[in-house]
Amino acid sequence: MKSSSKITADEQTVRRRRVPVAVVVVVLMLLACVATTIGVVSCVADDVSSDLSDQEMTCCWEDGATPAWMSGQLGIRIPETASDRRAGYKAGQRYDTGLLSFALPSDEAATYTGRLIRNDTKMIGNFHPEEKDYRPAAAFGHLGLPEPETLVEGLRKISLCPDELTTPEGKYLQRCVDLFTHEFKPGTTRIYVRSTIEPSVTPPPASKAP
Repeated sequence: MKSSSKITADEQTVRRRRVPVAVVVVVLMLLACVATTIGVVSCVADDVSSDLSDQEMTCCWEDGATPAWMSGQLGIRIPETASDRRAGYKAGQRYDTGLLSFALPSDEAATYTGRLIRNDTKMIGNFHPEEKDYRPAAAFGHLGLPEPETLVEGLRKISLCPDELTTPEGKYLQRCVDLFTHEFKPGTTRIYVRSTIEPSVTPPPASKAP
């Protein structure tokens, strides 16, 4: 009887030891399922976010926003010697955005910005650049150009508003702008201009306009 009782007690001890192991296995399986579910949801969310970002990048660009038209809207006069002129106009829910870009020989670019900026004001370097995948709502990437906020070497930037700006070129300025200059190759500098504009103040001309 004692031997039988001992065997029964030993069996109960083994069973008690096995129960926690089974529980651990079940818990691990549940955790694995939860992790898989979170991973799937995260991937779906990333895909949705990426799709929305792509739609935002390609949506609402207006036809007919020529460099000449955008120059007139912003009051940024384009020198006759400028090459590779590009422009874009994007309609937004709260604000529209105008983009303008052109290239100049570097010495001419320095003269041009000198006639635009006040003597007591200096353009600064890009000390806190954005990551290479930076994509603002109205991106210069739409014009086939890198985002100036991601550039460091050879880049200078400044923000300007027309209030009391009486420099030879500044007196023509119509709107506040972010201005960037980038010497992307020796002797050649690209001018970038971005401006936030009240929606539908003056829509771009039809695409058939010159």
